[in-house]
Amino acid sequence: MPSSPTPSPTPEPSGVRRRSLLGAAAAAPVLASLAGAGSASAAPVTSVASATAGPAGGPRALPGGGDLGPNVIVFDPSTANIQGRLDEVFKQQESAQFGTGRYALLFKPGTYSGLNAQLGFYTSIAGLGLSPDDTTINGDVTVDAGWFDGNATQNFWRSAENLALVPVSGTNRWAVSQAAPFRRMHVRGGLNLAPDGYGWASGGYIADSRIDGTVGPYSQQQWYTRDSSVGGWLNAVWNMVFSGVEGAPAQSFPEPPYTTLETTPVSREKPFLYLDGDEYRVFLPEKRTGARGVSWGNGTPRGTSLPLTQFYVAKPADSAATLNQALEEGLHLLLTPGIYHLDRTVEVNRAGTVVLGLGYATLIPDNGVTALKVADVDGVRLAGFLVDAGPVNSATLVEVGPEGASADHSANPTTVQDVFVRIGGAGPGKATTSLVVNSRHTIVDHTWVWRADHGDGVGWETNRADYGVVVNGDDVLITGLFVEHFNKYDVQWNGERGRTVFFQNEKAYDAPDQAAIQNGSIKGYAAYKVGDDVTEHEGWGLGSYCYYNVNPSIVQHHGFAAPNRSGVRFHGLLVVSLGGNGQYECVINDTGSPTSGTDTVPSKVVQYP
Repeated sequence: MPSSPTPSPTPEPSGVRRRSLLGAAAAAPVLASLAGAGSASAAPVTSVASATAGPAGGPRALPGGGDLGPNVIVFDPSTANIQGRLDEVFKQQESAQFGTGRYALLFKPGTYSGLNAQLGFYTSIAGLGLSPDDTTINGDVTVDAGWFDGNATQNFWRSAENLALVPVSGTNRWAVSQAAPFRRMHVRGGLNLAPDGYGWASGGYIADSRIDGTVGPYSQQQWYTRDSSVGGWLNAVWNMVFSGVEGAPAQSFPEPPYTTLETTPVSREKPFLYLDGDEYRVFLPEKRTGARGVSWGNGTPRGTSLPLTQFYVAKPADSAATLNQALEEGLHLLLTPGIYHLDRTVEVNRAGTVVLGLGYATLIPDNGVTALKVADVDGVRLAGFLVDAGPVNSATLVEVGPEGASADHSANPTTVQDVFVRIGGAGPGKATTSLVVNSRHTIVDHTWVWRADHGDGVGWETNRADYGVVVNGDDVLITGLFVEHFNKYDVQWNGERGRTVFFQNEKAYDAPDQAAIQNGSIKGYAAYKVGDDVTEHEGWGLGSYCYYNVNPSIVQHHGFAAPNRSGVRFHGLLVVSLGGNGQYECVINDTGSPTSGTDTVPSKVVQYP
């Protein structure tokens, strides 16, 4: 590993720590003090549409707007004992990896001093201004790994958004792994991505953020930063990728392993909740092409906004029928924190619909249904929620566009942002395919699609999930793609002119033997497979790791498979055997050196073909 100014540990297999069972990880019951009234309770919306009678014999029309519920905790600078409330949430959520608690901590515009907001599982913190600088915390938003003995490789499912931080020590600690976005943040100082003691971490994602000081990844195995500004970047372990980042290190893969694009081809930032006076609105950032730097550089982002009265503010007790009724009546969906059981598919059929989750709102499809489907229409925005597979196998969990979708959405694409998928871990779950993208020009911006390798309901057949992400649509762009542990292909890309900027993968740990992963005459299914008929495809900064701990003798032929033709191009590929638990023979197709031994040293291919 490249040297860094601060000592960092010798690499060891991330899977060793990932798969440890956490015993008492289940969350405690919801704290009564968090669910009741208080100075920091969710602020009501001041303008609410009235319910009206529907057609004769039909359901009444649903209201727009409404209270955000007990697990959205809203602070203003005059709120008493903010630190105490933050600490209560953290105490409950710190080790609740597979618990049921879900929280959004929202700060009205203003200045707050002396705070340290420690974030546990399923906790989001965000400012309610139009710009991050509207809401300043003289203090820290901290993620560390004391709950897991200084190891941050399981610090999943938490987020920070739309705040300015003035860290007490000059540097804010954000030691996260997958599904923990850092968006629209302004750190007036440095950012440390490693836990106290510099134990391992397996992150991560930054977008639309400005870090005035230096970012120190230290022990982070990989990281993707998009459309941001940094004062400096210290080191790299395996795979650091930047697109549209002012101050990013220069392209230098394979050593150090920096893959740097001057701009991001197309991006459109995540929708976010904000306050306009006393009324909540949802801001919809505009699409950018050739993006570089933050979208809020002059203090005001570019885009449009919607009043909350145009949203159905959903609660966990709502049925899929109610959510669909709201969508049919022309409302958008705001999913307040909690767990939603769906006995039928939520269907998004109207162009421009927004489905925005707060506090890791979680959808669980029952009886084998698909959780959510999007029609082949323009401009749908899906953001900020988790889909958890149910115990009855679903053919798919999320579908963007129907099979055969072909409409041109280049002017107004659908975006899928911070939408995460999990199969097993919180209990038995099965899904043949997790995320299917059929609509053209779709942008998937930061997802972690995870077949669980630890927790409850985990086993080669117990949480069977053959495919993670399948892309059939043409002209699809994915920025920040994390897909892990699927029984067959983690990513299968059949559409033309697809592009991926950053990919992180681990093959399934729990394959019982070589025969279980045999793919015809090929040893193992590639982590990332481009269809044999595809003529144009491009990827930057892609890594696949194997940790076949059940049977370390398993051999994986390659991490990547693609047609060998000039229009299919890759930049910055690597494969890693974690501690010698399984090996790769090649990196892509039949190209690239094999991994060997137990030293966890990557094998790399700079360009292919």
